[in-house]
Amino acid sequence: MSLDQPEFDTSPPVSDEVRKTTCYMCACRCGINVHMKDGPDGKKRVAYIEGNRDHPVNRGVLCAKGSAGILQHLSPARLRAPLKRVGPRGSGEFEEITWEEAMQTATDWLAPLRETAPEKLAFFTGRDQSQSFTGWWAQQFGTPNYAAHGGFCSVNMAAAGIYTMGGAFWEFGQPDWERTKLFMIFGVAEDHDSNPIKMGLGRLKERGAKVIGVNPVRSGYNAIADEWVGITPGTDGLFILALIHTLVAAGKVDLGYLTRYTDAPLLVNCDPGSPEEGLFLRDGDGKPLLLDRKGGAPVAFDTPGVKPDLAAEHRADGKLYRPVFQLMAERYLSDDYAPEAVAERCGVPAARIRRIAAELARVAFEEEITIDQPWTDFRGQRHEKMTGRPVSFHAMRGISAHSNGFQTCRALHVLQILLGSVEVPGGFRFKPPYPKPVSAHPVPHADATPGRPLPGPHLGFPRGPEHLALTGDGAPLRIDKAFSWENPLSAHGMMHMVISNAHAGDPYRIDTLFMYMANMAWNSSMNTSQVMQMLTDKDDDGEYVIPRIIYSDAYSSEMVAYADLILPDTTYLERHDCISLLDRPICEADAAADAIRWPVSPPDRPGHEGVRGFQSVLIDLGARLGLPGFVEEDGSPAFADYADYIVNHERRPGVGPLAGWRGEDGEGRGRGAPNPDQLQRYIDNGGFWIDHIPEEALYYKPWNKGYQDWAVARGIFDAPQPYLFNLYVEPMARFRLAARGHGDRQPPAHLRDRLDQAMDPMPIWYPPLEESAVGAGVEESYPLHALTQRPMAMYHSWGSQNAWLRQIHGRNPLYVPGKIWREHGFAEGDWARLTSPNGAIIVPVVRMEALNDHTVWTWNAIGKRKGAWALDKDAPEVTKGFLMNHLIGDLLPPRGDGMRWSNSDPVTGQAAWFDLRVRIEKVPAPEDARARPETGSQASPVGVGPDEVRLGEKR
Repeated sequence: MSLDQPEFDTSPPVSDEVRKTTCYMCACRCGINVHMKDGPDGKKRVAYIEGNRDHPVNRGVLCAKGSAGILQHLSPARLRAPLKRVGPRGSGEFEEITWEEAMQTATDWLAPLRETAPEKLAFFTGRDQSQSFTGWWAQQFGTPNYAAHGGFCSVNMAAAGIYTMGGAFWEFGQPDWERTKLFMIFGVAEDHDSNPIKMGLGRLKERGAKVIGVNPVRSGYNAIADEWVGITPGTDGLFILALIHTLVAAGKVDLGYLTRYTDAPLLVNCDPGSPEEGLFLRDGDGKPLLLDRKGGAPVAFDTPGVKPDLAAEHRADGKLYRPVFQLMAERYLSDDYAPEAVAERCGVPAARIRRIAAELARVAFEEEITIDQPWTDFRGQRHEKMTGRPVSFHAMRGISAHSNGFQTCRALHVLQILLGSVEVPGGFRFKPPYPKPVSAHPVPHADATPGRPLPGPHLGFPRGPEHLALTGDGAPLRIDKAFSWENPLSAHGMMHMVISNAHAGDPYRIDTLFMYMANMAWNSSMNTSQVMQMLTDKDDDGEYVIPRIIYSDAYSSEMVAYADLILPDTTYLERHDCISLLDRPICEADAAADAIRWPVSPPDRPGHEGVRGFQSVLIDLGARLGLPGFVEEDGSPAFADYADYIVNHERRPGVGPLAGWRGEDGEGRGRGAPNPDQLQRYIDNGGFWIDHIPEEALYYKPWNKGYQDWAVARGIFDAPQPYLFNLYVEPMARFRLAARGHGDRQPPAHLRDRLDQAMDPMPIWYPPLEESAVGAGVEESYPLHALTQRPMAMYHSWGSQNAWLRQIHGRNPLYVPGKIWREHGFAEGDWARLTSPNGAIIVPVVRMEALNDHTVWTWNAIGKRKGAWALDKDAPEVTKGFLMNHLIGDLLPPRGDGMRWSNSDPVTGQAAWFDLRVRIEKVPAPEDARARPETGSQASPVGVGPDEVRLGEKR
C-alpha cells in the first residue's frame, strides 16, 4: 500500500538580506538580526527576527517577546493616519486627516499657551526610551509639567539608589555574574531585563551558586530559585532590617569597606533642637568631616592618608557630633528589628531570617574573592589587589511599588553596603555612565515664564527644601505635585496623578494634555474606571474639564479613544531611535555602550496618510512653535528630523546623544564634534557602539582614580567626582529639620508629622499607608493583599495584542492560595468577587499553592477594552481578561481628618500599586461568562484584525 505525502521544502531560504538593529519588545535593548525577504510586489519585508550574537546585551539570546516582534510590526492594530475626534470622547469615533492639518491643529493649540501660560500644557510620556529628548523639548517649550513613566514604575528603587550609592539595580547595574556565589532577588518583574537576568541565572546555575528568591508569588525567576521566601507584601523592608540587625549584632559587617568608602565615619550633629541637628560637620569648603585616628581631630573625608575613626565622638561649639556608624548601630541593634519581633508580620520564621543572615555573612566573609590587579583610590593610595564579597542582590518593582518602598529600597542598598558587596568582585557592579553621586545630577526646575524655556531640566534630585517646585506661598508649581511637600524627592515625576489633579483643578486647571505611549485610560492608571470618567467629564458650560488631549501611539489602544487629536507613531522597526547614555546605559558593567534603531522597514500604510516617528513629529512641532534650539536664527528648522538631531545635537560641547564615532574623523569616544557619518557607522557595526573599561578601572568605580579619569575622557563627567556611599542621607535630614520648624521654607502644618517620619535619613519601616488609611479594622474588612505581576511574555500592555504572545497569555485568572481556596470552598471553574475600598471586580479563580497565604494575584494588562487593539469583540482578552487597576485608588481612603492623600510613597510619590488590600467571596459565574466590570466599547479606527496575516500581504 502506497503512502502519499505532500512535497514540501524542508530548508526554505529564511531571507534575502539581514538588517541589524535594536529590539523594543521590552526595555532590555537587545541586539536583533531582522531578516528581510522580497514580497510579491518586489519590496523587502520583515520575515524573521533572531538575536544578534555580537551584541553586548544579549549575545544572540532572544526571548519570546523579541522573536514575536514581527507580529508587533505587522499588527492589525497599527494606526494608519492622523485622526481627529468626531464623536464623544471614549467612543473611538474619528476621521482621518492630513499630517499638515494635524500639525497645524497642534500648533494652533500650543502656540498661545507658550506665549501666555506654558504651565497649561501637561506633556507626559510613557516607556519611550528617548527621555533626554522629550524632556529637552518640554524644557524649551517652558512648561513645568513634564515627566515620563518612572513615577508609576520604580522611582523608589532609582531614587533610593541614587541618594544611597549613586545608582540602583536594573538599568544602573548588575551582579558580577561570573564571580558571585550567592544571589538574592526581591520582587523582580519578569518582563524587565529578562534576557540579561536569564543569561546570568544560567551562569550562576552552571557554577553551583545559590539563588534565594523573596517574593509573595513563586513564578518565573523565583520558580527556579534554590530557596523561595514567600514574604507578606509590603514587609520586605522589615525583613531586610532584621537581616541587618542580625549581621550587626554578630559583627558581620565590612568595617574596612565602611571606613574607606562610605559615610560611616562622618560626624553628625546630635544636638537636640539645634537648627543643624542631623547635618554633617563640614569645613570651610563645605566638605564633610570625620575624625582621624592619627591626630584625633576632624579632617575632610578625602584627606590623603586619613585613618577614619568609627567610634569616637566629638564636641564643637558645645554641640555633640557622632559618627554615622554609631547612630546606625544603635538603631538596628534595637529589639524592634530582631527577627523574633518581625517574623509574624513578614511571614518568615525568625530562625529562617537568622539562617539567611548567617549564609550571607558566610559567603561574603569566608569565600572572599581576591584579584591581583593594582589600582589607586581617590585619596592617592595604591592598592595591590581588588578584594570582593561574592554576594549580590537584585530587586525591582515588587519592593518599589509600595508607599514604604523608598525606605525599603534604601534598606536593601544599605544591606549591600554593610556587607561590602557593591562595586567589588563578586558583588553588585554599576554600568557606565553610573555610578553618579547626587551632586552630579541637576536639581528640578519648574519656574515657568511665558515665551521662554525653563531655566533647567524638569527632573532632578533635591538637596533640601530650597529645591522644591513651589510658588511663593508654598503651592505646587507642577500639575502632578511632584517636588512639593507632599512628595519632596519625586525624581521621576508623578504621571499617575496628572489626570486626577487636572480634573480636580488642583493645584490648577490645564488646557492641553499631551501624551505619548502612555495608556492612561487603561492599565497605566490607578482607579481606571474613574479615570476614564475624568477624561470625559464636562463643566457646567458643556466643555470638557480637560479641554484638549493630544495623544501619540503606534496602535489603537484604549487611550486613543479618549484623545481629540491622534499623531500616529511608527513601529520600532520603522524609525530612528537613540538608546543614549544621556538616558540610561544598555551595557554590561565592564563597558560603556549605546545603540540605535533605524528604519529597517520604512513605514508603509497603503491608501492612508501614513505614520511618522513621534520624535520627528516633535522636531517638526518644535520648529513650528519656534522653540529655542529647534530653529536657526533666521527661523528655519534646526533639524530635518530625529535622525538629524541624533547626529548634530550637542547637550554640551562635544557631548551628544550618541557617544560612538564622534568627531570629523569618527574616532572620538564619548567626546567629539558631530560626525555626519555617525549613524552609518552604528548601522555597519550592528546598531551599537561599545568601549571597554581598562582592567585597573573595572571595580571600585566611585573611588577608583583610573575609572574616574576614564569617565572624564568619555564625557560622563567633566571632572573626576569621587564620593562616599550614604548609609545616612543628609538631604533627608534637611527636610526633617523643616518639618521641625527650622529654615526659611516650611511645610504646611498637616504635613509636618508625616515628613518627620518619612524623611528619616536612615532606613526605617512603617506599614503601607493604605493599611493605616483604611483604619484599625483593615485586617477584618480587607484581610488579603492583592498584587499584579507582569508576565515574562508581555511588556506593559503592548504584548497582549500580539498574535504569537496571545497564545501564551490570552486570559488571566485570579490566583488564590490553597488556604483561602479551601476556606471559601472554591472549586475548578468558580468565580469570585474581589472587593477593595475603591470598588469590586468579578473574575474567574484558579488555585495556586506556591503563593503567600494572605495574597491573591493576577497577570497585569492582559484584559482589554472592547474595540481596542483591533481585537475581536469576543476575544478572550476582552471577555475573560481583567484589570486589577479598577480596585486600586489613586487616592487613599478618607482618614477622618478631612484630607485625601495620594496613594503614593510620601518621599518620592511612587505609585503604591502593591499596597492593595481586598476581601474575596465566592459568587455564581456570570451567565455570559464575562469578567466584571464591563467598561463599554470603543469604535476601532483600524477595524478588526484578520484571521491571518501572511508575508507580503498589505494591511
